[in-house]
Amino acid sequence: MQIKPTSLKDIASIIKSKYIGADDHIITGFNEIHRVQKGDVVFVDHPKYYDKALNSDATTIIINKEVECPKGKALIIHAEPFTAFNQLTLHFQPKNYSNANVSKTAKIGTNVTLMPGCFIGNNVTIGNNCILHPNVVIYDHCIIGNNVQIHAGAIIGSDSFYFKDRKTSFEPLNCCGNVLLHDNVVIGANCTIDRGVTESTIIGKHTILDNMIHVGHDVHIGEMCLFAAQVGIAGCTTIGNNVKVWGQVGITSNAVIPDNVIVYAQSGVTGNLEEGKTYFGSPAGEAKEKMKEIFALKQLPDLIKKLY
Repeated sequence: MQIKPTSLKDIASIIKSKYIGADDHIITGFNEIHRVQKGDVVFVDHPKYYDKALNSDATTIIINKEVECPKGKALIIHAEPFTAFNQLTLHFQPKNYSNANVSKTAKIGTNVTLMPGCFIGNNVTIGNNCILHPNVVIYDHCIIGNNVQIHAGAIIGSDSFYFKDRKTSFEPLNCCGNVLLHDNVVIGANCTIDRGVTESTIIGKHTILDNMIHVGHDVHIGEMCLFAAQVGIAGCTTIGNNVKVWGQVGITSNAVIPDNVIVYAQSGVTGNLEEGKTYFGSPAGEAKEKMKEIFALKQLPDLIKKLY
């Protein structure tokens, strides 16, 4: 989430917090740790992740303990960094819900078909020659390219599955990102694509999603990919170009799947994969090796009989 340049002093005053750094230290955005860049604020509330946040590209860190401040950066000290981050993102992007089927602030290109029941939120951009089938929902700030087809019941831009356990309740992280669908993307019926927490969930050109697929927050999917039905992709996963993922595959958060990978049906991807290889199983491994393991397991009953 980008903002106009704002001083550290002004940011800290919004959440009434002590800070370490120059009053005129400049902040230009807010980002979740996986997508931070220079000028951003990030939050951290557990010692396990202090070093990751302090050494990230973020130049301002909201932290719940006073620690040594890295050179060129600033700290904001707050007892609840998660809550403070929510307060700041809501301050700079207040909630403003549309009660119209198509918001007056939406920008819609030429030759676009919106079938009955579609909802288009605030500040949505839709390119030319798009088809949105019945009951498609596009949440605020999402961007749809040219020649995109979205089938019935798909929901683009719902909130991320990101919560802080408060023992008696779960505090949601305020989502102020969006979804970006590039040109010639096809989204199947009843797919759900979560918005980025602070940046974009992205699907590249010519990628096709089958029906009933879930894409988590801040996922980046490349060009010319194919995903079969009931695939689930957890947040912050990065997927390259020309990747094929078959039905009912589950992919863990933060995984990296590079170009030209194939993942066979009902596999569970629990970590990073290697470019150009084919995978199968749960946890997923190279398909040929997994097939050998399955064949070997089939021999076990006969081997046991021979031994006993």
